[in-house]
Amino acid sequence: MIIDPFTTRDRLITASILSADFSKLGSEIDDVLAGGADFLHLDVLDAHFAPNLSFGPPVIRCIRPVTRAFFDAHLMIAEPLRWAPAMVKAGAQNITFHVEVADDPARFAREIRQLGCRVGIALSPSTPVQAILPALDEVDVVLVMSVVPGFSGQVFMPEVLGKCQEIKKRLRENQRMEIDGGINEQTIASAVAAGVDWFVTASAVFDEPDRRAALAKLRQHLPGRSDS
Repeated sequence: MIIDPFTTRDRLITASILSADFSKLGSEIDDVLAGGADFLHLDVLDAHFAPNLSFGPPVIRCIRPVTRAFFDAHLMIAEPLRWAPAMVKAGAQNITFHVEVADDPARFAREIRQLGCRVGIALSPSTPVQAILPALDEVDVVLVMSVVPGFSGQVFMPEVLGKCQEIKKRLRENQRMEIDGGINEQTIASAVAAGVDWFVTASAVFDEPDRRAALAKLRQHLPGRSDS
């Protein structure tokens, strides 16, 4: 478990709790972290920007005492500035908003940073890299969606890898690139080759009875990382 993923240049695996069994969410979190996940990814959907509804600040607040793991909140919502304060108050340590809902993405990033958290910007598969450039100097992480936002278990879209390569060339040493969607044992290597730093895993881990074994298979593809 990584307490602050920004303090290392290692390639890291973050587990999306959207695919967990919410009837036993605390033990699910313990299981994936003990099994080797580096931190937790919180996919927040509002049924407006993305065609699904997940969870919000109350769930984040409930699980915050369960673990010291870093909370990486991915807001797939239409009004990130409205809800970001509650997310941070509940325990989120990084807030990633979608460029598609931001009329001024640099301003969005600055306003979120004022909450005392890290800031990320995300772009959907159909969104060009140019859309995030006005905010690139204002964010800590760029999240590239490799599926259409909304549901876990979708098939990885390899056409976004060129986008990853382009973004990687523009990032500073202290910035990270994250990929979300369809990451599994078959797709993670190509994302590594495209320069991705953080890999969001969901069903590839939570759907497996042995989470440690599932994470070890993914970790084998990360340079310099072991399956321990």
